[in-house]
Amino acid sequence: MCGIAGIFHLTTPKPVDPARLERMCTAMAHRGPDGQGTWTAPGVGLGHLRLSIIDVAGSPQPMASTDGRAMLVFNGEIYNFRELREELRGGGAEFHTDGDSEVILAAWQRWGPDCLPRLHGMFAFAIYDLGQRTLFLARDRMGVKPLFYAPLSDGSIAFASELKGLTAHPLLRREIDPLAVEDYLAWGYVPDHRSILQGVHKLPAGHSLLLRHDAPLPAPVQWWDVSFAERRQGRAADLEAELLHLLRQAVTSRMVSDVPLGAFLSGGVDSSSVVALMAEASGSPVKTCSIGFDVSALDETSYAEQIARRFATDHRARTVSPDDFEHVETLAAMFDEPFADASALPTWRVCQLARETVTVALSGDGADEAFAGYRRHKFQHGEDRVRGLMPQALRGPLLGGLGAIYPKADWAPRPLRAKATLLALTGTSEQGYARAIGVLPPELRQSLYSVEFLRLRGDYRAEQPFEELMRRAPARSGLDRAQYADIKFWLPGDILTKVDRTSMAVSLEAREPLLDHRLVEFAAALPEALRLKRGEGKWLLKKTMQRYLPDEILYRQKQGFVTPIAQWFRGPLASAARGIGASTALARTGWFDSRVLADMAEAHIAGRADHSRMLWQLLMLDKSLAQLGIS
Repeated sequence: MCGIAGIFHLTTPKPVDPARLERMCTAMAHRGPDGQGTWTAPGVGLGHLRLSIIDVAGSPQPMASTDGRAMLVFNGEIYNFRELREELRGGGAEFHTDGDSEVILAAWQRWGPDCLPRLHGMFAFAIYDLGQRTLFLARDRMGVKPLFYAPLSDGSIAFASELKGLTAHPLLRREIDPLAVEDYLAWGYVPDHRSILQGVHKLPAGHSLLLRHDAPLPAPVQWWDVSFAERRQGRAADLEAELLHLLRQAVTSRMVSDVPLGAFLSGGVDSSSVVALMAEASGSPVKTCSIGFDVSALDETSYAEQIARRFATDHRARTVSPDDFEHVETLAAMFDEPFADASALPTWRVCQLARETVTVALSGDGADEAFAGYRRHKFQHGEDRVRGLMPQALRGPLLGGLGAIYPKADWAPRPLRAKATLLALTGTSEQGYARAIGVLPPELRQSLYSVEFLRLRGDYRAEQPFEELMRRAPARSGLDRAQYADIKFWLPGDILTKVDRTSMAVSLEAREPLLDHRLVEFAAALPEALRLKRGEGKWLLKKTMQRYLPDEILYRQKQGFVTPIAQWFRGPLASAARGIGASTALARTGWFDSRVLADMAEAHIAGRADHSRMLWQLLMLDKSLAQLGIS
């Protein structure tokens, strides 16, 4: 796991100042504490930070190909590099290291851009081909590893693993994109189709970019996609056996490491499944760690301890308390862009705990998206049935009217909180799912914005690209389209961003075996009833894991990595809630109605409503603006 950076001149191949590359890399030093290097040639420069995982003593970067005609900087891991190396050797390639970086170079020289489908792993890399005078940028299928890039005023393109690598370049302009603020308020993060800074782009997951001197900046090219349009045939028992094989393959391939390795363990189905398969494949106790909360209703450490005992792991646990709120500045600095998934705090804490004993940790991320494990998938499936029974011309006026007058009963038992469901049913399947996955709905965002910001936003709504993504999905059903959007939009924008930044902040490599692309492709082709059956999500996965895990782990109510911010804002953090509307960076933007923000803060503190997610979003936006130097 590493950090990469570079500069490429599209027009005149001007010399690249190595000092600029070094500043860009130094800004991301946490991504690679084991080494730093730069390389320059006319019109191009590459920088690299190394966290040694495979071939610890060798494989320095930037790395030259055997014939010296290509240079590579690479962030990630290629899990099938040994098999690829043997195949390439059979074609005459020579290797001088034991790592995966040299394999990527040889694969590029053999197959060019067509090397990408052969690479199994997580990666973002750049290859400069001296013969072709091209720069090739690529990002892995799921978007596990990030890559930002931006055109600059001197005719160059700068790229880096994190936005802070780009902001270290003196020519990068720091102007906020108001549409990114709209996106952020809707989703709680800035999705991959946009950046908080105007002119900065993110290379989308499963895409590549081929740059040439004396040629304009091209559009990224998609090299991988997942399809929900096919359905696997066969008996459930045979599909279960195939799933178990894929799970074992995904886990064992990610256990290859020349440094200490362990796993995150929450006690949920996904992390417990990973730990069970690691224990099966390991000759020594698996090192596991978990984070708990000092709010008992949200604490899952007892389930993690149960799994740790079951598989005799070397387990460690730690508790997060409200005092950790003092680290909000640190969190904002990790993400550069505003990021409001409050589970980032405990994720960072569990990464810190893991890094005390290991350098690599396997996580359970990805199964909910691939196998329909979220509660919202069950609701979406049911709501689509209602939509099929009642035409929208009838649903809109009838249910929309009920939704408008139904109280937002945050205090009520869950079955009585019908407002969101009624509003979701008024529109299309895509509109309903956008509401389900979003944080602040359109009408609430509208009430927060100032007149000036509404002018800046214009006709754009954050839900528009999301709904279009669902409409264009290679899928058969509403559930298919929802899962497709999860994998293409939510997963890289929220979940994988959270894990990458929090793990890299402590120089820890996180690996996600349940996002092995063969496993995801298999899950996408399963009949709906093997993903969501009688209201039970991840049905085939849970049935497959019954041989390893008890029912009280497999079938207990999903809880997730929840942070008790609602309680915090009503207790020790109440003063922070009251100060959000008057905070310096946010107040100076003039984007929000400060009176509305103050009223919502008081309603939350008094317990009349739950505005904790909105308060957290605004707080993290304020801190992010300050980190970017926006005032």
